[in-house]
Amino acid sequence: MAHLGQVELLTPELDATVWFFTEILGLTETARTASSVFLRTFDNYERTSVIVTRHHTSGLRRTTLRAASDEALHRRVAALEAAGRPGRWIDGVAGTGPTYLTADPDGHEIALYHQTEWYSAPAHLRPGLKNQPQAKPRQGIGVRRLDHVNYLAADVLPNVEFFEDTLGARPTEQIQLDSGKVSARWLTFTHKSYDIVYTEDRSGANGRLHHIAFATDTREDILRAADLCLDNDVHIETGPHKHAIQQTFFLYVYEPGGNRIELCNPLTRLILAPDWPLITWTEAERAKGQAWGLKTIDTFHTHGTPPLD
Repeated sequence: MAHLGQVELLTPELDATVWFFTEILGLTETARTASSVFLRTFDNYERTSVIVTRHHTSGLRRTTLRAASDEALHRRVAALEAAGRPGRWIDGVAGTGPTYLTADPDGHEIALYHQTEWYSAPAHLRPGLKNQPQAKPRQGIGVRRLDHVNYLAADVLPNVEFFEDTLGARPTEQIQLDSGKVSARWLTFTHKSYDIVYTEDRSGANGRLHHIAFATDTREDILRAADLCLDNDVHIETGPHKHAIQQTFFLYVYEPGGNRIELCNPLTRLILAPDWPLITWTEAERAKGQAWGLKTIDTFHTHGTPPLD
């Protein structure tokens, strides 16, 4: 796959969630239906970054991934069928063309596409530079792009192997417990250090979301995000701080619908080596906390969406 395309996020508080994405993060609304609102980050060349849909609970309905070509898309579909994974063709949404819908072993919906609608900014959003798709937002943090998705899974290994063997993802880092069990792994399709993450769901539940993340231009944007969230009663879970794994500068908050959102600045770290070795972190190393010693907050291991009964 070429890169992460868009996500559809579920929320029981549609208006409040849209307020968060537009006024706090600085996304632009491009369309809406009776139940969904379509949003984009300013540096996305495609029309849509996030679809926010009214639902009885929170969670992630679907993640879409763009293939490099129609031929590459059909090669991935053939790999899925050869592996015995169920799937079907559906009409694309939010500017995407023919789409193949499947699921990982844990039940998260994954949609693959190639054909896409390139965004053309209206006059009031036209940028000063022709190589930027949209002017930078005047409000909120002004996040640059949808950066990654972190799934929760009852068993990490079958899911990351699904991404590696059938979708062409490459692993960059992982956590391996003393028992030998892989409890988390980071995967990439690009020169970014990660696009997809799987973390063990300690509840044993299937198909839940840990978080989606948006990239900022600078670390200072993360600090500004913390102040904006504080001033607007957006719940800050942890940070600002720096991860040891992947070295991402981060802030985690809960949007009003209950989904965890990460604001991150990973832009300075790229994986350029074609033979990058998988880096493994041990239980003892992870017990030291984050890069500068911040201990991982308990809710980081218990909160996921949809919430458990």
